[in-house]
Amino acid sequence: MIHLTNINKQHGSQILFQNASFQILPGIRTGLVGPNGAGKSTIFRLITGEEEADKGEISCAKKTVIGYFSQEVGEMAGRSALAEVMAVAAEVMQLGEEIKEMETAMALPMEDDEMATLLERYGNAVEEFEHRGGYDLETRAQAVLTGLGIGPADYNRPVEEFSGGWKMRIALARILTLNPEVLLLDEPTNHLDVESIVWLEEWIVKEFKGAVLMTCHDRDFMNRIVSRIIEVANQTVTTYNGNYDFYLREREIRREQLQASFRRQQEMLAKEEEFIARFAARASHAAQVQSRVKKLEKIERIELPAEQRLIKFEFYNTPRSGDDVAYCHELAKTWPLPDGGEKPVFSGISGMIRRQEKVAVVGVNGAGKSTFLKVLAGLTEPTAGEATIGASVNLGYFSQHAMDVLDPNQTVFDTVQNVLPQANIGVIRNICAAFLFQGDEVEKRVSLLSGGEKSRLVLATLFAQPINLLILDEPTNHLDIQSREILLEVLQKFTGTVVLVSHDRHFLRSLVHRVFEIDHGEMRVYEGDYNYYLDKSGRG
Repeated sequence: MIHLTNINKQHGSQILFQNASFQILPGIRTGLVGPNGAGKSTIFRLITGEEEADKGEISCAKKTVIGYFSQEVGEMAGRSALAEVMAVAAEVMQLGEEIKEMETAMALPMEDDEMATLLERYGNAVEEFEHRGGYDLETRAQAVLTGLGIGPADYNRPVEEFSGGWKMRIALARILTLNPEVLLLDEPTNHLDVESIVWLEEWIVKEFKGAVLMTCHDRDFMNRIVSRIIEVANQTVTTYNGNYDFYLREREIRREQLQASFRRQQEMLAKEEEFIARFAARASHAAQVQSRVKKLEKIERIELPAEQRLIKFEFYNTPRSGDDVAYCHELAKTWPLPDGGEKPVFSGISGMIRRQEKVAVVGVNGAGKSTFLKVLAGLTEPTAGEATIGASVNLGYFSQHAMDVLDPNQTVFDTVQNVLPQANIGVIRNICAAFLFQGDEVEKRVSLLSGGEKSRLVLATLFAQPINLLILDEPTNHLDIQSREILLEVLQKFTGTVVLVSHDRHFLRSLVHRVFEIDHGEMRVYEGDYNYYLDKSGRG
């Protein structure tokens, strides 16, 4: 279907690929993985023609419809949400108009040859219209919008009224409604809640018949959908025939085999070089020395790939809090509306969070999860009731909005030093390095950081402090799968208390042993882990 053969691609001085080859085959679902900056997004742009390869060939079957969802949604204005989604199939809609015109023309008298030509055109158009899903276009657009959390009440809302995250859903709905032969998805779950992620999984697995190539930081999502992994790393691409878990196991096996081969080759090279050095000056051994020199020149040296940098951090000197960490009594919150009214978020919430508990706060988008965390953290006042933090509790709070309060004129080093004014340069550099800011990167200004880098910097400032209650609102959003695993391991070892919101099901399943669900303004407490919650709530 789509073939990339011996591709070379370079951005400035950075070489992304050398002689990289792979195929996208009909109906095959493939995960695209690799460290940030390795070239995953470049592969998408090469396939769509937004970029050209420096060398090599990219071939695609004629009339192949490609749908590409990226994190750049572009401008949206002047249409309703439903019209915006259907606009992606403008060619299909135009084909429908042409079919109607041909049907009108066929009712008029004409020559036999002219009628035969028209009938042939009509048959081809109808076949293409059916193939592109033209007859159920609007129904499909509505179903996709609803599945992604935008219900019938919002179909006709102007797209300008939607926030950036919801516009991302509309952009995703556009691509799914197109129903292409090849679906390219760059982080499709980033702005989705768990319900929408589950719906998208089901849609791809059960409804979509085409090929998929996607990047995704959600391990469960990746495992459920893909049957093949393409790894982009070390200036090449490597294919693994299995899901993400299989890829991790197989990559480790291949890495161990490569290291063993490298060690054997190094031992052999050392012996040969020792012989050459010992007998180079002896005329009696000149032929043997020369022979071994030529042998070494012909040997293809095994190179070990650089280890991918991962976030590695630990909590030091976590102070002990009291046994009762946080207490809520009849907690309620409303937000004021522009017309002077009020929007209720939740009410009547009561409960206790105890020392060393790991608690997940779950619920659909808009249920009030983030608002509850803000009230708990003391960042916003409740409308009614009270939220009390217990004795000897040192609270640390993380949210995506925390990135907005970073000083854009400060460097990474300055930002960390602000929270540890007494620490020496070595300690601060070690903390920065733990969050992948190494060498000269610590002098990088905040204004020049990407969203992911800002997220890591906020985490660095938070975890550098002696805290024993972590309130985390989507801490994994900008982390890749490997870094999420490191964060998960550290939180599992953390001796304090954790309350978090996350749409990463693997993360929740592996960490929490208590679940608070906010549903229609009320809270239900599940005294068990995330699987227990899924089972008891019927959401599994």
